[in-house]
Amino acid sequence: MKSRASLSLTAVAVAGALALAGCSGNASLESDAAAASGFAVDENTLVFGVVPDSVDTETNYQPLMDYIAQETGKTVEYHESTDYAVLIEAAIAGQIDVASLAGFSYVTALNNGAKLTPISSIIEAEGQEPGYYSQAIVPIGSDITEIADLKGKKVCFVDPSSTSGYLFPSYNLLEAGIDPTTDVTPVFAGKHDVSVQKVAEGVECEAGFAEDSEVEKSDQVKVIGETMVPGAPIVESDTLPDDMKKQLRDLLSEVTIDDIIAAGIDGADSDGFRSVFYATAPVDDAYYDQIRDLCKATKATQCQG
Repeated sequence: MKSRASLSLTAVAVAGALALAGCSGNASLESDAAAASGFAVDENTLVFGVVPDSVDTETNYQPLMDYIAQETGKTVEYHESTDYAVLIEAAIAGQIDVASLAGFSYVTALNNGAKLTPISSIIEAEGQEPGYYSQAIVPIGSDITEIADLKGKKVCFVDPSSTSGYLFPSYNLLEAGIDPTTDVTPVFAGKHDVSVQKVAEGVECEAGFAEDSEVEKSDQVKVIGETMVPGAPIVESDTLPDDMKKQLRDLLSEVTIDDIIAAGIDGADSDGFRSVFYATAPVDDAYYDQIRDLCKATKATQCQG
């Protein structure tokens, strides 16, 4: 009986091993097939990479993703990274097809081998140019009135790879004679809305930085300084087939909210989507040279390859 049981268990183990080997082989073949096709997953899927700025990020992007899906005939898969570093890693590894990156994370990704090309940048209101503001904020009632007052303070940043939440703030602090690594106590909030919240509470952070769209939602903070930031790019993977890249450029270079509504996309004609999207404007790699200049000025390690 022991012998038979042993043989039976051995047979099961062998069968299991073969099944696992088969699964592994299939996964490897699928991965190779995806790489050969130029897509992150397969030719029927577009992976859309995002780092959430707030709890509403996926909802805000949904009409745009639905528009891409409808016009290309592909399944658009939402890929949310926990922070910019993770999204950069995914871009380098070829795990995304399209992404909304911060300008800083785009430059960092390129410096580390990612193959990406900017298509456009989102503008939120008629008449705007691509770009937004990095704002320095303090709690209402704070006696801090300018960035030069932040020396020795607990300061909220968003993420070490955030354009408006770290790179521009670091430059502004240096311009005020403050070393962002040694002259303040840095606190990384992870998201723009969390940075605003922590500053408003005034416990973990006596001051902080965030993008203007999140700052304007709070009546518990006041702005003590701001700097214009190049608009965050929507990028495509250079490994995609040429016809796919052309289709994405045609779709996303200059699309308006009216175009998306006219295409019959549910949720496009809503206050939520209108608050974050009016149109896209085309941008190119040279548009982000200001980011590269600030990388040199701040000696930010994140900029390095």
